[in-house]
Amino acid sequence: MPREGGADAPGVGPEQLWLSSARPRRGRKPAYSREAITAAAVALADAEGLEAVTMRKVAAQVGAGAMSLYSYAPDKETLLELMVDHVSGELPTTSIPTGDWRADLKTIAHLQRAHMLRHPWLPTALAARRVPGPNTLAFLERALAVLRPTGLDGAAKLEVFAQLTAFVAGHVAHEIARTAASQSPDRAAAEARYLAAVAADGSHPELAEALAAPSRPLTPEATFTRFLNRLIDGLDTG
Repeated sequence: MPREGGADAPGVGPEQLWLSSARPRRGRKPAYSREAITAAAVALADAEGLEAVTMRKVAAQVGAGAMSLYSYAPDKETLLELMVDHVSGELPTTSIPTGDWRADLKTIAHLQRAHMLRHPWLPTALAARRVPGPNTLAFLERALAVLRPTGLDGAAKLEVFAQLTAFVAGHVAHEIARTAASQSPDRAAAEARYLAAVAADGSHPELAEALAAPSRPLTPEATFTRFLNRLIDGLDTG
């Protein structure tokens, strides 16, 4: 019996998922395409969040019966793989590296951040994914080309890209949560009062000193850029 998916859902193997035909091979010509089904799932996740994506709801989006979708994605884990790679097709992959790998890597990170903010469910989805699909691989190819001047070996280049993507995903997840929290002025004020009280109690001198330091631009873009610069400028390629 097909399952909606979950932590224990096995999903489909990468060869079957990415190297085989995207349409069922048996029976009548299908009324739907894997592309259309995946696009419907992405639209649902963008609008309502990842938890809203179920086979039943996706089927309703395309006007199908839920059981008919299992020929394309037998469980939610497989559908999630398809969704991640589908939106990865939005990322540009044709830019020629400038030779300044740090600047180019920062450009890639900013592209990833904008991409994840367009699809707020992506940070969560990326943590659960397994093998990258063709669109994701195309973007990875761009990143590896950017890292060629570093002289790092292949494994290290892959690690750098994984580290960068994990940083961006974690930052965006935090950014989204903070934006949601900022919609409540009372909560923001309560947090400020709490930190002020902690800093004044004498038990946290390092924190008190840090909070007393001149403030820096706190816009999401400025904060992300500062953190990103620390990460990439500190990368050791020796």
